Amino acid sequence: MASATQDEAQEFGEWPLKRLMTEVVGSGTKSAADMTRAQAQEAFERILAGEPDPTTLGAFWLANRWKHNVPEELAAYLDVMNAGVRRAAPDCDPVDCGANYDGKGETAILGVGAGLVAAAAGTPVVVHSGDRVPTQKQDAYKHVLDALGIETELRPAESAAMTDETGFGFYSQPAFNPGIHDLRDRRDQMGVRTFVNTVETLANPADADVHLGSFYHLAFAKKVCDTFDRSETSDVDRVIMFQGMEGYDDIRPGYTKVAEWRASGEFDDYEVETEEYGMEYGREDLEVDPTDVAGDSAQITETVLAGEQDDGFADAIALNAAFRIYAGGDADTIDEGLATARDVLASGAAADVLAACRDR
Repeated sequence: MASATQDEAQEFGEWPLKRLMTEVVGSGTKSAADMTRAQAQEAFERILAGEPDPTTLGAFWLANRWKHNVPEELAAYLDVMNAGVRRAAPDCDPVDCGANYDGKGETAILGVGAGLVAAAAGTPVVVHSGDRVPTQKQDAYKHVLDALGIETELRPAESAAMTDETGFGFYSQPAFNPGIHDLRDRRDQMGVRTFVNTVETLANPADADVHLGSFYHLAFAKKVCDTFDRSETSDVDRVIMFQGMEGYDDIRPGYTKVAEWRASGEFDDYEVETEEYGMEYGREDLEVDPTDVAGDSAQITETVLAGEQDDGFADAIALNAAFRIYAGGDADTIDEGLATARDVLASGAAADVLAACRDR
């Protein structure tokens, strides 16, 4: 009978996490080395299989956080994760919105309203999230949709059908990405974000050609784009990311940095100013009750889409919808997308999409 060490090597290779810690990533922020693609791939395969000792796993996650992952490592993690993702592509080609799964805690979540407006304008949108994901465990897409009375406990095929029927779809992490969902308890014990918080937002369960996301710093956006470029399993043609509020995919009031990437290798960054669009709201105008971010966000979404609210929230939803319309290729400029979004809000068409999502 083969020894445990031989069985382990046969199943995974030669790089258990403890060895990677000792010989590669665990020596400190200045002396740690980057892993090869094969090493990073094996590491995440072991993690998803539940093989590492919890102490070793925590140390490995923390070492990755201290040294900062490079795109080659993130691409390896992404490809391993993608092997377990249960995709269901709708017939339409939506914009994939992958906001930070651990949510927001101070300002309204605008992406549901923005996605419904974009859908009404003819740009299909899908969003995905988990439920109280570590480390913040705050409100995310799922919780706003729940508060609006829209079904979120969906299998991937049901999410795809929802997207085709209404133009707006929600994919639930436990259903389409069970391997990552199963890491929840271990991640919760970390107390800080890990690379899993990054790669889970890139899952793309609808096989969309366009990814829309957010970042705190432009260097991170470039890293994500390079990750897509190096991935062997992700086929997105276009990535648009911006410096979102609370790290979420909501445009900030005032100045926001935007990054665009295409699979051809083009990368560009630029700035937008909400004042240039005649919008005068500030961050404080978008704040909601921190004990009920989802509930307040749902109420705001409903009243803005019904034409009953014409303030900073309405402007912010329109501008975020414009970015989704632009990302989907249905507007050549943000200004054009904004004009379309405002027309849709005035017509009541977005409220009809909301009703359709509720009535499924």
